[in-house]
Amino acid sequence: MNAQMTMNTQMKPTPILQHDITPEGSDYEVVRRAIEKISLDYRDQPSLEALASDVGETPTGLQKLFTRWAGLSPKAFLQAVTLDHARKLLDSGMPLLETSFELGMSGPGRLHDLFVTHEAMSPGDYKTRGAGLTIRYGYHISPFGIALIMVTDRGLAGLAFNDPGGERAAFADMSGRWPNATYVEDMSATQPYAARIFDPTLWRADQPLRVVMIGTDFQLRVWDALLRIPMGRACTYSSIAAGIGAPKASRAVGAAVGANPLSFVVPCHRAIGKSGALTGYHWGLTRKRAILGWEAGQTAS
Repeated sequence: MNAQMTMNTQMKPTPILQHDITPEGSDYEVVRRAIEKISLDYRDQPSLEALASDVGETPTGLQKLFTRWAGLSPKAFLQAVTLDHARKLLDSGMPLLETSFELGMSGPGRLHDLFVTHEAMSPGDYKTRGAGLTIRYGYHISPFGIALIMVTDRGLAGLAFNDPGGERAAFADMSGRWPNATYVEDMSATQPYAARIFDPTLWRADQPLRVVMIGTDFQLRVWDALLRIPMGRACTYSSIAAGIGAPKASRAVGAAVGANPLSFVVPCHRAIGKSGALTGYHWGLTRKRAILGWEAGQTAS
């Protein structure tokens, strides 16, 4: 018994956190607080001055920082991701947020201008909970906080987000999905993925991002459908369910969306409720709004 306990303890992955990845005063932290203020007070249409005061910036400073980060002003961002404005935006011809999207199930999988080539491990591989699989991981600064990136020799397998201090919780969440895998901290292996994912200038069709999906057969079908939602658009859970031939499985689709291990790359943030509400997000609703706003800026530019 003691030998078995010792072996299990040795096998349990322990992340070695990098201390140089959380610089003070990062753009995202200021923007996150501004987005949080917008999210809580959007019905009052907070002014730039009120937002700036809340996050400790001057109005001019916040305007420049926010626009540099998102490609949109705080006011335009509010309009892009606030539900109350969705219909107005659509009526004016701005396809920044749609409450439904006709899923096309043919052709190569693609994430906006970030072209993705993806393959799936078999359901049998998934059932082994990662046994025999080596997953390399690293923490990197991203436009949406700290990104935990996990890769295998076949491609990107995991992408999670957290705020400073939440690295261990994010690692526990992700590694718990494949508890029998061997985990190796290797930022030299994950850095190229971080650069490729978050830098739009590197989104090229002739150099697609390699992704490996590890999930159940149903989850794989849902995640594949998510890849077909273009940047700047959104899709309801019911539309996704209909698109994969399971029109009565909206609740199960929601669970599969929430279990997506490839945040941002497989765009679960583009899944919304039937009413058009943004609903929840595994890594925080504020972060979901941030990603949608950032994508709106990329689309506009």
